[in-house]
Amino acid sequence: MTPEEILQQHGPREAMEYDVVVVGAGPAGLATAIRLKQIDAGINVVVIEKGSEPGAHILSGAVMDPRSITELFPDWKERGAPLNQPVTGDDVLFLRERDAVRTPDFLVPQALHNEGNYVISLSNVVKWLGQQAEALGVEIFPGFTAAEVLYTDAGQVRGVATGNMGIGKDGQPHGGFQLGMELTAKYTVFAEGARGHLGKQVIARYDLLAGRDAQSFSIGIKELWEVPPEKAQPGRVVHTAGWPMDEHTFGGGFLYHLEGNKVTLGLVVGLDYQNPWLSPFEEMQRWKTHPAIRAHIEGGKRIGYGARAINNGSPQSLPKLVFPGGLLVGCDAGTMNAARIKGSHAAMKSGMLAAEALGAALKAGRAADELESYPVAFQQSWLYEELHAQRNFKHWFKQGNTIGALMTGVEQWLLPRLGFKSPPWTLHRNTPDHARLHAAGQMEPIAYPKPDGKLTFDRLSSVFLSSTNHEENQPAHLTLKDAAVPVAVNLARYAGPEGRYCPAGVYEFVEKDGADQLVINAQNCVHCKTCDIKDPTQNIVWVTPEGGGGPNYAGM
Repeated sequence: MTPEEILQQHGPREAMEYDVVVVGAGPAGLATAIRLKQIDAGINVVVIEKGSEPGAHILSGAVMDPRSITELFPDWKERGAPLNQPVTGDDVLFLRERDAVRTPDFLVPQALHNEGNYVISLSNVVKWLGQQAEALGVEIFPGFTAAEVLYTDAGQVRGVATGNMGIGKDGQPHGGFQLGMELTAKYTVFAEGARGHLGKQVIARYDLLAGRDAQSFSIGIKELWEVPPEKAQPGRVVHTAGWPMDEHTFGGGFLYHLEGNKVTLGLVVGLDYQNPWLSPFEEMQRWKTHPAIRAHIEGGKRIGYGARAINNGSPQSLPKLVFPGGLLVGCDAGTMNAARIKGSHAAMKSGMLAAEALGAALKAGRAADELESYPVAFQQSWLYEELHAQRNFKHWFKQGNTIGALMTGVEQWLLPRLGFKSPPWTLHRNTPDHARLHAAGQMEPIAYPKPDGKLTFDRLSSVFLSSTNHEENQPAHLTLKDAAVPVAVNLARYAGPEGRYCPAGVYEFVEKDGADQLVINAQNCVHCKTCDIKDPTQNIVWVTPEGGGGPNYAGM
């Protein structure tokens, strides 16, 4: 049965009405809800979250700039916010295959200086933000997916509907069936993170990227390690460029020492890479074998794993932030600062700016219109100034990593010393990530070493550490527009890149009855959204599974 047929047979859906519905209990969504309650405790606001609890699906490095959380809660230390480990030192390394060159501190661009910042678990910070929101009277519904945008007859967003529960693989309701419900509101805030499922839809429906550059993304693959006490360096922050990335593949590594003898580390790979033989997961495993990285973790134990698509962030690629009845905040819009490798402070600030516009509109008795005061406030904020100053960062790297590194130094080190707050030029990028992939026959295959089970690992043992779980008897949430395309085009032309760009082993090509076919292991999915972005034919569409499914990140 189609969703429409299910609704026709089992409807109507129960409806709940609010002043504001927020989709996503991440930094942006929770900051929006908290600021709304700070403005007016009488505003009726609900946050819907597809994870089992706030923070369950949150994955970030992370080094956090406390500027936004300080604006939101000036007394965050007294409130017990889990920003426990100040940064104690920065290393910026250029890796060659067997050695590393440390950039002298005076040559490090300001964007990579972390004095005053904190090494954190963002999932723990988000859990704390959820507690603060609930204490202010915000309703949070974890374990519920926002599966559908609701519209008025006039084309305004009027809320969202949650996904149905208890639909079997055959598309038929079974004994545990529960119809989704409608959450309607005067305004709906989309805060789903990078490549949000519903955010993508409203961007297309209202043509919010008209006149903007193509959006660009990376995949971040992260592990959490517990290391011997003698290797712990609490607060040490390491960033790397160079190996194992080739000259035409954007990427870099991060390694941060948390408190409690823990190290969080990972590799970011731009999803505009050209070689279909490349595997971001395998590159991350290979990166850990470099002497400069293994020295931090060898002898330790891997205790966590996750992956997530992230925005490469530039004002040129930001969609229009408002549309009738709705707003985009945080990474659903693309506010991450890629040059600083930071997004949580930006997400929170965008949510706070949105809340201030919402509060004023609700006080004036408005509903379902376009809140133009939000993008105006955004362009007048320190957040826009920060993003604007570093707007060319990713764009230079499409000329190659050598030019990218050189021009990053010019824009972020030299020009500020000459009195320029931002470069006097703006670069543009109009090719989407999926269109950058070359045919397999045009590129050199990459032979990756087998994992040793001590420092390097395979996908399935990694997914196990993410605590990923989905109800098995449900339709696959990784859908194909045309079931013939994976074999006829992706396998034939690109050698089946979905088997390599997915960090969770979801996609595999197998031979059955003498013919190739694609198997989708949807239960492995960590909700990173990479397939939705990188599929060269844009044939894969990520939709919401049953609420509560997916990873359950602890301390990540």
